[in-house]
Amino acid sequence: MIKEEKTQKEEKKIVKATFAKERVLTENSDAARDLYNQGRYGTLLEDGKVQLSLLETLYLVEKNRVRVVDGRNKKTNVEKFIKKAQKVEPNFWIRYCVFKDIRNRGYIIKTALKFGADFRVYDRGVKPGEDHAKWIIYPVHESSTLTWYEFAAKNRVAHSTKKRLMIGVVDEESDVTYYEIRWMRP
Repeated sequence: MIKEEKTQKEEKKIVKATFAKERVLTENSDAARDLYNQGRYGTLLEDGKVQLSLLETLYLVEKNRVRVVDGRNKKTNVEKFIKKAQKVEPNFWIRYCVFKDIRNRGYIIKTALKFGADFRVYDRGVKPGEDHAKWIIYPVHESSTLTWYEFAAKNRVAHSTKKRLMIGVVDEESDVTYYEIRWMRP
């Protein structure tokens, strides 16, 4: 019984991370590497630290898995972190709503900049590197518009990368509705 309690406490250890420009670097610890190994958060660096994106960091802060400090080792609160993140990424909140929703549904979501999309999403149970992503996702606000050329370009990117195209539409209440788009032959 005592061994089980100890294991649960170890799993919930809060990882200290430092906000550095556009990224967040964790401490060099087993708990930080567990974030990467178990949930594929961030990128594992050679020095044993994990580099997290701003989206991953906010998600892990909300889940009470990460505590963020600035360069002077002073704790950063959530509101201050969001303001800094929005300066770096103007579309941060819309992207975060989609990121959080996908993660809460049990999928692994990573950036897809090399594919020309915002995110790539792996099917449940699949980790990056083990297999390919199933979808690419573009987050948009419900009031934004998309031209047919932009829409066709997104569809072409998905088709050429052999992934399904999904549009994540975020409403005023920060709820997300997904639309999957596929090529069809008549």
